[in-house]
Formats: sequence, C-alpha cells, structure tokens
Amino acid sequence: MKKLWWLLLLISAIGLAVWYVDRKNDIPSVPFTRVRRETLVSTLSTNGKVEPFEWQSVRADLAGIVEKVLVQEGSAVAQGAILAQLSDPTLQPGIEAAAARVTEARAALETINTGGKPAELTDIENNLARAQFDRAEADRDYQSLKRLLEKQAATKVEVAAAAAKLKQSEIEIEGLEKRRAALASRSDRTVAEARLRDAEAALALARGRAGRIVLRAPIAGTVYQLTVRPGAYLSEGDPVANVGRLDRLHIRVYVDEPELGRVAVGQPVVISWDALPGKQWSGAVEKMPTSIQPLGTRQVGEVLCTIDNPGHELVPGTNVNAAIRTAVAQDALLLPKEVMRHDARGAFVLVLTDHTVVRRTVETGNSSITRVQVTSGLREGEAVALPTETPVKPGDRINPTFP
Repeated sequence: MKKLWWLLLLISAIGLAVWYVDRKNDIPSVPFTRVRRETLVSTLSTNGKVEPFEWQSVRADLAGIVEKVLVQEGSAVAQGAILAQLSDPTLQPGIEAAAARVTEARAALETINTGGKPAELTDIENNLARAQFDRAEADRDYQSLKRLLEKQAATKVEVAAAAAKLKQSEIEIEGLEKRRAALASRSDRTVAEARLRDAEAALALARGRAGRIVLRAPIAGTVYQLTVRPGAYLSEGDPVANVGRLDRLHIRVYVDEPELGRVAVGQPVVISWDALPGKQWSGAVEKMPTSIQPLGTRQVGEVLCTIDNPGHELVPGTNVNAAIRTAVAQDALLLPKEVMRHDARGAFVLVLTDHTVVRRTVETGNSSITRVQVTSGLREGEAVALPTETPVKPGDRINPTFP
C-alpha cells in the first residue's frame, strides 16, 4: 500500500513537470535591449553635388578654327595664361590696312601743321618775298617823288603813279598772305585731327580683334570642363573651358523638405565620395535654401555648404554623400530606432515588467541613423523589447532574452 502511494506521487510529479514544460514552451522568447545613457551625435544623411567655390567661364569672343590648345583638363593656370588660340586669316590684312590709314592721316595733319603742301607753300613764299621787295622799291620811289614835288622837280602825275604802284604791291602781298593762311585753316586742322583719331580707333579695333583669337584664363585656378580640340570650329560665344578654384568647394546638398528644420548655418558637414572609399572632406553649412524644388520624386531645399579640398580630389559636377551634424546631445538616454512603435495615441515602446510587456508612451529628441534620444517616459537601465517575428502586444507574458 505504501509503495502504491509513492508510485502515485511520482506519476503526479512527472505530469506536473510535463505540464510546466509545455506551458513554458508556449511563452514566446523576446529579445530586449536596455536604455543607456551616452552622447548622441545627430546627423542628417543625404546627397549633393560639387561646385567650384569661385569660377569663370571662358568663351570664344569671335568665330574661328582652334589652332592650338595649350592646357589639359585639370591643368593649374595663372590669371592671363593662354588656354587656346584660334586662327582667322582675315585679321592680319585688316590690321595692315588700318595701320596704313593711320600713317596717311598723320602725314596729312603734319602738312596742315606746317602750313600746307610743301611745293605750293614754297611758291607762295617766293612770290610773297618778291612782292615785298617790289613794295619796298615802290615805297622808295613814292617817297622820293613826294620830296621832288615839294621842290617842284616832279609832277603830281608822277607822284600819283608811284602811289598807285605802291598800292598794287600791298594788294599783291595781302593776297599772297591770304593764300598762305588758307593752306592751313583751323577747320582743316580739326578735320585732319578727327580723321587721325578715326584711323587710330580702327587700328586699335583691328588689333583688339586679333588679340581675341588668343583665349586666356580670366582668373588663376584649375581648368575643368575643357570642351575644345585643335581643328574644331568655334562660333562666337561657344564655350571653351571653365577655370575655377578647387582648393575650396561648394557642395549643393539636397535636404528633404521635412528635414530642413534640423539644419542651420554653421553646422558641420562631412562629405564622402563612393569613388574614394574611406576619404572624407569637412566643412560647414554656409547658406540655407530660399525655395523648395523637385528632385526626382523628392521635394528638396538646396543647402549650400563649403568644404576644403586641398588635394583637388573632388572636381565640379561630382555626386557626393553628405552628412550634416545637426545636434550633439550629451549624457542622453538612447535606444535603437527599431524599438520605436507608433499607433493612434503616438510613439511608445514595450517595457519588461515581471516577464510581461507593458506599453510605455515616450517622447523623443535628437536622432542619428541608428539611435534615438528619449526625453521622457523611460529610465536608464530599463529593458525595452526589440522587434521580433513573434507578435507581441501589451500584457503578453514573455521569456526575455538579452542579445
């Protein structure tokens, strides 16, 4: 009888153990993480495009054939350095013709300044000298006859004839002087000076056109987007190259409209390029956008950032990755982003309490790519449920695990 009792007791214990094991196997295992207090660096990750900090475009000032290209893509040039040279066979004859007109105009002005044409002026001067000599002789004869008339040694008719001869000489001299003055009048000099100025301006214009077949760097910098090759024909205004400073760059960073509130001037930015893994460039936000515009399926604002590019590895037009540091939270309560849940009442998490999960409403602050700051609703060290394939709802009894 005693053995039977012990047998029944053993069977009951085994049954109870089997029931407990089965019951325990019905409780799901849920991974948990603990709320930790750390420093959070909040970043906004997006993309952008490289632009030169300072640049100018070089274009053809006149049409012609590219004769020489003296630089290559990426060449460093000083201001005024020759980039390319065009050829135009019509320019040199134009310069020579303009120079000939300048020489002719100068000679004409010199002739006027010296009184007229040399041969004509010489003839007038000779006739004027002869007329002046004749007047002096006529004046002596007239004075002598006047004295003789007083002594009644000459007649009045002789005196009148001498006076008429003197008057004739004076009229001839006056006429010659007017002819000499007419050779170099003020109006003629003005016209000659104007013709010389026009000829000199035409020569300067012809030389200026010839100078424009040499294309020079407008600023010191690096040549990029060089589009011409020797033998190519360029129309007036066609692009040749861009010259820009590449030691500093602008990055036009595309920030989605809802995220713009996190960005401010002066925030640090880190740029990376997929073509150079591990390489980073640092800078800061310089200017906020003034408008929102579409970019594919996105609505973005273009945030202008400035970075240093001492090695010139980044070139204009490059598509890059950008991370703007929007905030730094010291000694913040942090959770992985994936633990956050949302319903009609707002954001919440599932907190472990005596092998049961309970709903806890939380408020969040700054965030990074993987973590979020909890500003209220949790304490340091509390266990919060991580996502699992097994559905879990508040009030469920669970078997907690900590990875």
